[in-house]
Amino acid sequence: AFVLVAWHFDYIAFHYKRALTHIRLLDEKLSMEIEFLDKVENNAVVQVWSEKAQLQKGDSLTEGYKSELWDFTYVSVTQNNLQELKEIWDQWDDEIKQLFYYNYGDLPYLLDIKVDEHLFRALAQFWNSAYSCFTFGEVDLVPTIEEYTTLLRWPKIQVDKIYSKAVNVPTFVKKLMNILAMSEEWVSVRVKQKGDSKCIPWRSLRDLILVHPDTKKKVDIFALSIYGLVIFPKALGYVDEAVTDLFDRLDKRITPVPAILAKTFRSLSACRSTGEGRFIGCAQLLLVWFHSHFWKVDKVSYRVFSENYSPLKELASTTRRDNIMVEKWIAILQNLKDKDVEWKAPWMVPDEILYRCGDFDWVLLLGIWGAVGYAPLLVLKQYRSRQFVPITQGLSQSEFSYKDDGYKKNIREVTNAWKQTHRMKRLTVGPMVTPEYNGWWSRRVNDNIPRLREEDVRPVEEHLQVVPSEMEIIKQDFEKRSLQLERKIERLEGEKMQLGLDVDAQRLEADKLIKGKNKAEEDLDSLKTDYKKLRRSMRTAGLGKTSEQWRQEIQEERTKVDQWEKKFQDTQAREVALRESLLVCQNEKAGLKVRVAELEKSLHQHRNCNSVIELKASLGKIEELKEWVGELEDALQNSELRIELLERVAQIRGVAEHLQTLAVQADVLSLKYESESDRGRELAWLLRRDPNKTKIMTVILEHPYGTRTKTKAMDQWIERLEQMQKEMQDKMQEQLDVLESQRAMMSQLTQLLADKGKGPALNSGVDQEDPVYPPGFAPTSTQAQLDMCQQGARVHIRPQCQVDTLTPINFQIGSGSNPGDNPVNPVVPDLNDVAEVEKARVDLS
Repeated sequence: AFVLVAWHFDYIAFHYKRALTHIRLLDEKLSMEIEFLDKVENNAVVQVWSEKAQLQKGDSLTEGYKSELWDFTYVSVTQNNLQELKEIWDQWDDEIKQLFYYNYGDLPYLLDIKVDEHLFRALAQFWNSAYSCFTFGEVDLVPTIEEYTTLLRWPKIQVDKIYSKAVNVPTFVKKLMNILAMSEEWVSVRVKQKGDSKCIPWRSLRDLILVHPDTKKKVDIFALSIYGLVIFPKALGYVDEAVTDLFDRLDKRITPVPAILAKTFRSLSACRSTGEGRFIGCAQLLLVWFHSHFWKVDKVSYRVFSENYSPLKELASTTRRDNIMVEKWIAILQNLKDKDVEWKAPWMVPDEILYRCGDFDWVLLLGIWGAVGYAPLLVLKQYRSRQFVPITQGLSQSEFSYKDDGYKKNIREVTNAWKQTHRMKRLTVGPMVTPEYNGWWSRRVNDNIPRLREEDVRPVEEHLQVVPSEMEIIKQDFEKRSLQLERKIERLEGEKMQLGLDVDAQRLEADKLIKGKNKAEEDLDSLKTDYKKLRRSMRTAGLGKTSEQWRQEIQEERTKVDQWEKKFQDTQAREVALRESLLVCQNEKAGLKVRVAELEKSLHQHRNCNSVIELKASLGKIEELKEWVGELEDALQNSELRIELLERVAQIRGVAEHLQTLAVQADVLSLKYESESDRGRELAWLLRRDPNKTKIMTVILEHPYGTRTKTKAMDQWIERLEQMQKEMQDKMQEQLDVLESQRAMMSQLTQLLADKGKGPALNSGVDQEDPVYPPGFAPTSTQAQLDMCQQGARVHIRPQCQVDTLTPINFQIGSGSNPGDNPVNPVVPDLNDVAEVEKARVDLS
């Protein structure tokens, strides 16, 4: 039964696997059909649009067009000497080379490609400027963005992010400083003017590559040199300023392919329009592309699909004939047939085709010196897709230079168009060319290009056929034999690898068996060890006793168990008693907590009552302070009167100075008149009226020239007045400071009472917060301030007389009322008497 169930299970599993496989195959087939339908629909929509637009707008050239191109164009393909670049590259180790590949792709392989000048001059004769393509006999060919991108293998670019000339760019010196990481002085000295643009010599870059300490900058400078000497070789031996503008923006992951194609197309068109000129573009890359479409292969190598495969490296290592003259190449290309072309390059793995940008009917390429358009729909066969009628109207007028008027507007339009790229999927089903395309191509108006010669139509192989020499035949036989041996070696290596895999599998199986055997032996050894231990423990435990002895031992063990059970019951009873006592303690703790809460509440109420008592005491103190503040305000008013009196004293000082002047005049009069004159007698009579004046005049008469003595006495009197005034001001300032401190203390007490007034004094029936200070406690600073205010000195100001009276003025400046405290009691002269003396002196004069 078990075998039958297992058989049914295997049968069900087998049919289940077959059903899953069938479903998976159907799913893949359905996916392929859906993808195929999508491609057909996408391709058909583009075809309908293109053919309709071509009918409405026409072609790039119309009937009646007269070409202005020369019959033959002499093109110079003079290149820079790249030997020094090769030597620098060969000196680098693999780590630096890998860094270069990661940042700038397969550019170094361009250094190994030799430029065939004869082939290049022949190619230039077939450049069709009106359609931006090569027209060889019956076929159109043109380098595409996808092909150049695959050849150069830039890993860090975005295919839709193109270069566009900015309006405001840094200066040439600033860009070189950023790229080379050198100072402004170093760069400025080496910048040269070549024609209408600035350049930097290659020898300066070469010396910098050899000594630069930064490996990354060394790689950047080498890449800049390739761009300036190989891809855009404008001035031989120099790197142009426009090249640095493109190179400086490669860090933003822009693709340089449109700029390379734009310069290639524009340079070919310029040479064709003038009949001569030097090609300023990457001739190496153009020749590699051309040979790729004449490289016949039976099947595509699997290496094409590898990430490490480099088509440029393989093409650069391929040797080709370079002894075919220009005329021979022109004859070959002039009679080129569709079957002679390898339409899709062997290394090209296309998926989608970029066929237009924005509102343009084709693709516009922005370069570093200008722009030009090209139509990818014209060469759909290069993508191995069905060829239909393309839209080409406007291609002949699409080119413009950055020196033309309004080029900035054109740049903006092209840049905005690249933000809306249109792509189509390729279609490889059915005929590769539509009948409408054949009719259109035969009617198309071309520019001046070499025509097809029916009388000289021969295959390309015949044109390139050369009678081999004996050495070449031996070489070919040797190569064939070597190829056979290589294939045999590859087969043997495959068999060896398979045998090695079988040996490895057998070795693994043997290792598993050995491990199983070792594990079984280890288990057997452990079992033997356990058995020996068991026998030894049995002997030690005395398992050979009689049944009576075993019964006694069992009874003893039962007795022990009963004792332990009794102890356990006692322990449980003790635990119950402890739990009851714990419960009682918890109840007592709860009662204590309630009692503590009641005590805290009563303590809080008691504190509130103490706060009310303290508040009442504080109110009483405040009333006393208010009375004392009133007394201080009265003292302040008296002080203000004394200040006013001091101002009067200042006026008296002026009068004293005037009196001194009068004394001087009196001296003069005493010299002029004798005392016996009538006026002298009158003056004596005036002096007898007032004893004080008599003393003054006596001093004057005793010493007719007593000016110094009078002046000294007057100065002493004035000094005493100033001293009195200074002491009075100091006293007043001290009293004002005390008053200010008392006012500040009053404001603090008022604020404190206001805060307490919000407490229990306003609502004593409700529990309030604890007072600021404990009951019966007053801060030391507050008590000290109250005592100071109560014990402060009181200031008494005696009544003063008016200034114009004869009674002298007494100033009390001490803290008490004792007149002896006053150090000075100045006598202020009567102003009326002074006036009379003045009048008498005038009469005497």
